Amino acid sequence: MAYKITLIPGDGTGPEITEATRRVIEATGVDIEWDVRDAGVDVMEKYGTPLPKEVIDSIRTNKVALKGPITTPIGKGFRSVNVALRKELDLYACIRPCKFYSGIRSKYKDVDLVIVRENTEDLYAGVEWDLDSPEAKQIIGMAGGKIREDSAISIKPISVTGTRQLVKMAFDYAIANGRKTVTAVAKANIMKFTDGLFYKVAREVAKAYGAKFEWSYLEPEHGDPTLAGCAGKGAGIVYNERLVDNMCMQLVQKPELYDVIALPNLYGDILSDLCAGLVGGLGVAPGANIGDTAALFEPTHGSAPKYKGQNKVNPIAMILSGMLMLRHIGENAAADKLEAAVAKVIADGRDVTYDMKPDRNDPSAVGTSQVADAIIREMGI
Repeated sequence: MAYKITLIPGDGTGPEITEATRRVIEATGVDIEWDVRDAGVDVMEKYGTPLPKEVIDSIRTNKVALKGPITTPIGKGFRSVNVALRKELDLYACIRPCKFYSGIRSKYKDVDLVIVRENTEDLYAGVEWDLDSPEAKQIIGMAGGKIREDSAISIKPISVTGTRQLVKMAFDYAIANGRKTVTAVAKANIMKFTDGLFYKVAREVAKAYGAKFEWSYLEPEHGDPTLAGCAGKGAGIVYNERLVDNMCMQLVQKPELYDVIALPNLYGDILSDLCAGLVGGLGVAPGANIGDTAALFEPTHGSAPKYKGQNKVNPIAMILSGMLMLRHIGENAAADKLEAAVAKVIADGRDVTYDMKPDRNDPSAVGTSQVADAIIREMGI
């Protein structure tokens, strides 16, 4: 029986890399019925929104979606479609593996870590008010002189619920994939209530899982019934904490020490790009957005509209996102075959796009479609 999966081509270069990814996934032999749905700037005129309701309904029905990149205007226009999808479908965890593949140009060779980023709250919750708005003025007045009067305001919500489900996801991922450490990252020395809550709840989850603490934290007794089923599951995993600024330095100096890293939304977004840089850039950085009832897979990079229609951009990040999707639906053999083929193409260095060549002007660089062709050949299709 075929898997029914929502396919969202996206805009800009999205349709090109989505088509390349679709061909590669189908070449693994997994039987998929694609439910193609359009979203992004290209459908604004038709639907009056970049995210038609039918897209969300399709994902809710099919439970799994694969999405190409969608343009987010900077400083104006509609809010991010990506953020809206995560909020609407409660895709509370963004999982972004950052893994070095032989043949990638990088100063680092021993990187294989996973960012687990909270996806629905923090400063990305969209709770903000413009300069001179009544709400901004009210908050400025409440702050007792701590905020300048000519300020716009954003609110940073961090909840017990959001943190708990995020850190549980990090531990479950570590257990399922044989990982050794879970590191919680925040800035609790400064933001003592919001980031302090993140650490407090993370410690409760770690204790519930039976994790070994790196040092003696003053962790509270956990009593929440949602943690009852976790007892002892994480025995052998080490839980530790890092402040976000120190973590940036640690990742640049010694990324090989880290494994699964759990972060609030904004820090997770920033550090996932940092970690992608350690392993060759966003062109090889896949992503998975996971909730309790749905999952959406997409590359970490943007839509690069200036390259639209040129058969030029690197599809590997989206193809690896498709690999994560195959693992999610239980097709591990197909995922292994696909990842091995991608690794071989990268290692060979011939059938790769310009950004993966030592010289970006190398005339031997191939196009988006040709990368897919090479991966399919490596799978023996």
